Amino acid sequence: MSAIAGIYHFDQEPVHTEHCHSMMVELEKYPADLVHTWKSDKVFLGCHAQYITQESIYECLPYYDSESQMVITADAIIDNRQELFNLLQVEHSRRELMTDSKLILLAYTKWGVEAPKYLVGDFAFMIWDERTQQLFGARDFSGGRTLYFFRNHERFAFCTVIQPLLSLPYVKRRLNEQWLAEYLAISSMVDAVDTSSTVYLGIEQLPPSHSILIHGDKVILRRYSTITPGEPLKLKSNEEYVEAFQEVFQQAVTSRLRTNRQVGSHLSGGLDSGSVVSFAAKALRAENKKLHTYSYVPAKDFKDYTPKNLMTNESPFIQSTVKHVGGITDHYLDLEGKDSYSEVDDFLDMMEMPYKFFENSSWLKGIFEKAREQNVGVILSGARGNMTISWGTAMNYYAVLLKKMKWVRLAYELNHYSRVVGGNRLRRLPLIARVAFPFMERLFSIGSPNHFPVLINPEFARRTNVYNKLKEYGMGQAGWYSSRNMYELRRKHFDDLFNWNTTNTFATKLSLRYSLWTRDPTNDIRLIRFCLSVPEEQYVQNGVGRSLVRRSTENLLPDNVRLNHRIFGVQGADWLHRIIPHWGSITEELQQLCTDKRALEFLDGERIQRALTMAREGVRPEFADNPDYRALIRSLIVYRFIKKMA
Repeated sequence: MSAIAGIYHFDQEPVHTEHCHSMMVELEKYPADLVHTWKSDKVFLGCHAQYITQESIYECLPYYDSESQMVITADAIIDNRQELFNLLQVEHSRRELMTDSKLILLAYTKWGVEAPKYLVGDFAFMIWDERTQQLFGARDFSGGRTLYFFRNHERFAFCTVIQPLLSLPYVKRRLNEQWLAEYLAISSMVDAVDTSSTVYLGIEQLPPSHSILIHGDKVILRRYSTITPGEPLKLKSNEEYVEAFQEVFQQAVTSRLRTNRQVGSHLSGGLDSGSVVSFAAKALRAENKKLHTYSYVPAKDFKDYTPKNLMTNESPFIQSTVKHVGGITDHYLDLEGKDSYSEVDDFLDMMEMPYKFFENSSWLKGIFEKAREQNVGVILSGARGNMTISWGTAMNYYAVLLKKMKWVRLAYELNHYSRVVGGNRLRRLPLIARVAFPFMERLFSIGSPNHFPVLINPEFARRTNVYNKLKEYGMGQAGWYSSRNMYELRRKHFDDLFNWNTTNTFATKLSLRYSLWTRDPTNDIRLIRFCLSVPEEQYVQNGVGRSLVRRSTENLLPDNVRLNHRIFGVQGADWLHRIIPHWGSITEELQQLCTDKRALEFLDGERIQRALTMAREGVRPEFADNPDYRALIRSLIVYRFIKKMA
């Protein structure tokens, strides 16, 4: 709901007023409902507030509590308010209007540095405790809100975004080459495995699931939360698992509808966003409110080149969901005239760093622009759904059955699977065997995988020793996890904190620009722990993958969406089609890159030149999934950022 900022001096030197002013001035580019500051001799706290919830209208941050002698500045929406009210024994008369920041302060008063463990929601906050003369803060378990900081021997400064820190005279704008090495060596959407580093040398970030304590001249970071599977959930019947899932998922969705404005949601033709929308619309009907949905559709002149099992325009499925669920005002955005190349500079300014998601950048931004026009305060998503509510791939489960030699169960499942998707059950056995025993894939490889090209200059990689660092996380020279075991990858997804940073950095900075929050019920920590406790046979059952969510949305979603096994949506497939009119400018800029000595210190010029030679031969929309074309645009984005740093 806010951008927060602050400065703390370790010594007794007063905080300079002009330094406080420079930080707050940098935040003026974002809309605000209230700007407020608090200052003592050696501590400054500020807040650039955006009112998202009804309670926040009564909130003045930073807030000083004279009784406890504490002051808090917070960027937070807390989702387990009722639970906290009960634990903290808050009088019923105070509950309705109590702000989330006061609730955090009460939690800190009771539990001290353990307080973040009790909070559910998206948050980053800082508390100055005058009694103990210490500064304490935390970031939620998945880093739903960003928090950057700078420290040296004399002072500590923090902010939701980076630029206000760079405005301080003692903070230098210097490139962090180790961060850039990780960024270039990792082929996925992940930025860096070091979750405390940023692209700017000397500017750190508080990792997800961490708290920070500044006492005297000591700065202590501590991980307060881990997501590990607890005891397996053992219920008596399939129906009980469905009821339990519906209860915890409805709680996750409903708690994220809290806003003093309209509620929106992303909506594709798939299960994850469809499930979120169906549960949200049901809850909103009780408040007599409509749900606004936003769906991306390709450009009008785009001709679909994908196979028949892929769908680039998911409107038929989306419209089916809208009609079945009811209570929805649906919006379809083709974003005429928008493209990812024209918006590179704007995204670099907003992100304050290079970014990899350019294929989807223009339509994600377009949805926020449209939602702001309609006074939406919260826009829901189902981004984490693949790892939570819609977990369960049939082939991987069958590989487990094969490894455990559960022949009867495997035969039963394959019989049903063949009826669901068609074809002879035995023809799947070679595929299942390769999934179960990866060495067979190496022995009987039928072709090289379509890896994303590695963009890092080999000499730069050696100098930074980046591959050895990635190896510590199970990543190989291809720039991603070596393991193909989906169960192992799911475990690492929740163990390795860097998986959270990229999407949440984008969500925070986009939300500040448009004064509305992305909330993801499929990322609720209560839901995650529930899903990790559910037995695997609930996720794949009777030949049906993603079985639990399919059964749990019966009557809530139309069957053509709920039981769809054969057609998969592809969003952003027209990204290359949209930038073709700029292709001459793109290749010219990339040619400049190939002669820029500074850029070539970091980027693999030979690799880029080979891809560029191929690209000059022609470009067509169907090359959108070609790794070389995507690598060229990623290289261009890094090149633009490096020039901005010069």
